[in-house]
Amino acid sequence: MPQAETENGKLYVYAASILVGTVIQVLLPVPWLRGRDGRLRLLIDWRDPAVRRVFVLMGPVTLGLGLINFNQVLGSLFAARLIDKDLAPAAIDAAFRVYMLPQGMFSVAVATVLFPALARLAARADIDGFRATTAMGVRQISFLLLPASAVSAVLAEPIVRLLYERGEFKPDQTPVVAAALAAFSLGLVFNGMMLMLNRGFFSLQEPWVPTLVALGNLGFSVVLYALLAPVGVWGIPLAISIANIAGAGALLVLLRRRLGRLELGETAGAVARHLVASVFAALVAYVVWWGLDRSLGRGFFGQLVSLGGALLVGGAAYIGACRMLGAREVGALLSLRARLRRG
Repeated sequence: MPQAETENGKLYVYAASILVGTVIQVLLPVPWLRGRDGRLRLLIDWRDPAVRRVFVLMGPVTLGLGLINFNQVLGSLFAARLIDKDLAPAAIDAAFRVYMLPQGMFSVAVATVLFPALARLAARADIDGFRATTAMGVRQISFLLLPASAVSAVLAEPIVRLLYERGEFKPDQTPVVAAALAAFSLGLVFNGMMLMLNRGFFSLQEPWVPTLVALGNLGFSVVLYALLAPVGVWGIPLAISIANIAGAGALLVLLRRRLGRLELGETAGAVARHLVASVFAALVAYVVWWGLDRSLGRGFFGQLVSLGGALLVGGAAYIGACRMLGAREVGALLSLRARLRRG
């Protein structure tokens, strides 16, 4: 494994490792694709109208996705300028890494799986199917991310303590990072919904709509950064969460206007059931963690068992509560488990 002594050298090693990993990720599907018909080859025909169309559509998509990441970077700059130039950006970055874990596991997965189906439905002008698939994706993201949001908020300190409290990370930093994580958690499900709704507009080949929403969201975030920075480090993640809520709302309104309707009544009912079950799961998880923490102490093994047990029991409580409340989304999860057992 490459080693470096200086800070600049370590940064170059880090950047080069990401580049190598990205190249490997691109090349991994090649053997499987070659096996499809044995005629895989690289060809870019600039005269092909479809190729030109792809490049035209790529512009706003690239800009919009870049703005989402730039928003968090801008928040860190505001935190360094207005709060604490050393502690604030590091705390926000540490909380953001934990916040992105359920985002990558659940909302990215749902949006990625449904994106091809949305594109096919849009190409066939099957608006009813497109509407139903988009709404289903929003409900699935709500089902998966609302409990993650609630549990991350109530167990923020145990999570941060277990993940970060070692090396140069001191115990007095834990409450700061935990508060930032709890503030990020408020907007977790809305960020996931934005990801799903963006894919809807991309499928309709209207990428400028979410891009313009992202630009407006960026401006709104800047205003919120200035207003909420005085409350402390957690004010910046709170600003990002509020902006996510506004962005998801704007995309919902615009997509509903584009499609005529979007099953909002059914979706709101599902989200309400997920929310009630998530609050119950968070309470159960906290009680389990509190009891185990008092019994096992704060050693690494004790923290691992306490937090792991709380997450497992909280997850089971969430599924049970969803079943009692009649949430349809739990049926898809249980059928997947049954298929995996048969496989």
